[in-house]
Amino acid sequence: MRKIKSYVVKGGRPLEGKVDISGAKNAVLPIMAASLMARSPVLLQRVPRIHDVDIMLEMLEALGAACSWEDAYTLRISPPSELGVTAPEKLLREMRASILVVGPLLAREGKAIVTPPGGCNIGPRPIDFHLKGMEALGAEIVEGDGQIVFTSPRLTGAEVMLDYPSVGATENIMCAACTASGKTVIHNAAKEPEIIELQNFLNLMGARVKGAGTDRITVYGVEELHGTEYTVIPDRIEAGTYLIAGAITGGDVLIQNVIIEHLESTLAKLAEMGYDIQRGSDSVRIKAARRGRAIGVRSMPYPGFPTDMLPQMISLLSLAEGVSMVYESVFASRFKHVDDLIRMGAQIRTEGRLAIITGVDRLRGTTVRATDLRAGAALILASLAAKGQTTVENGEHIDRGYEDVVGKLRGIGVEITES
Repeated sequence: MRKIKSYVVKGGRPLEGKVDISGAKNAVLPIMAASLMARSPVLLQRVPRIHDVDIMLEMLEALGAACSWEDAYTLRISPPSELGVTAPEKLLREMRASILVVGPLLAREGKAIVTPPGGCNIGPRPIDFHLKGMEALGAEIVEGDGQIVFTSPRLTGAEVMLDYPSVGATENIMCAACTASGKTVIHNAAKEPEIIELQNFLNLMGARVKGAGTDRITVYGVEELHGTEYTVIPDRIEAGTYLIAGAITGGDVLIQNVIIEHLESTLAKLAEMGYDIQRGSDSVRIKAARRGRAIGVRSMPYPGFPTDMLPQMISLLSLAEGVSMVYESVFASRFKHVDDLIRMGAQIRTEGRLAIITGVDRLRGTTVRATDLRAGAALILASLAAKGQTTVENGEHIDRGYEDVVGKLRGIGVEITES
């Protein structure tokens, strides 16, 4: 069980310095799950030391894989000759990404038993797209007694049409199709960079996958997959969060170890607000000499503005000059942190998935509570700009996706402690 913790922040000072970005949470989790299909060890480098990685490690070990840290950020995964097929309910309820073991287990063992997954409380996220994808590949699915049982002696390639470009469903179907008989085509596939990374990883294991990054992914089934070495890409959401940390405090922050292409939608909105953005080959610097302008933001599947950046952007817009309109098109409950921002002095009105934000001159410190990962990050950002001291309770949510929050923030001048 995770330790309940709080972050205490003394805000109101411009931040300056450098932040090194860790490996991407949303890339490493599906890659770890896919490692179950290998017939020899997998070595993953630049793995972020975050709580969600710990949960996925527990999941892999519960299914029989041997996992060990070669050094601080290098993880070895050695699947056994025969995997277990029942994913522990506790881990599935703690992290939604645990459902990503279904495709690999079906591909490797022909069976997977799971319970409906949990994770961040940001609204309904049904796994219908996962179920339809596995069914299209020939899996028999039986639901009952709180379990979902997938079985198929050998999956068969198929044309799979996703009603929505779900990232998780795309990843699960890609994995399941790797050893299916024949060709699988995923239509309306998700285009996120993490999908491309999974394709690259699978191909290094001997799979035949092409088209990632477009809305049409083709997978040609092979007999089996082998181990490989892989380095995880930088986390674009973490990078965007620290860029906003510089902007919201009127600071000057250099973000290092990034892939600029992955940040384009976030950088475009920050530039639209009037901030000075300076790009390097693998770094980006934000200089916030003036108060940002109000803008409109709508979350969209990649390459649009990421839903995982919307709460952080709301914190920034609460201090912008003018009235901003923010629309969340992906999840129904992205605005749970808004009440706490209002308690800090923000002027925000929500109407369903729409937030109307009238910028204020200043926020004030108080006690707030994180309800999920990105809401927690948004409240930390607001506390950086607030006058006085802010306590962010339920800070363990933040540890799910951000590595060494205290160390990185202290490195750019934040007075922060955890308890």
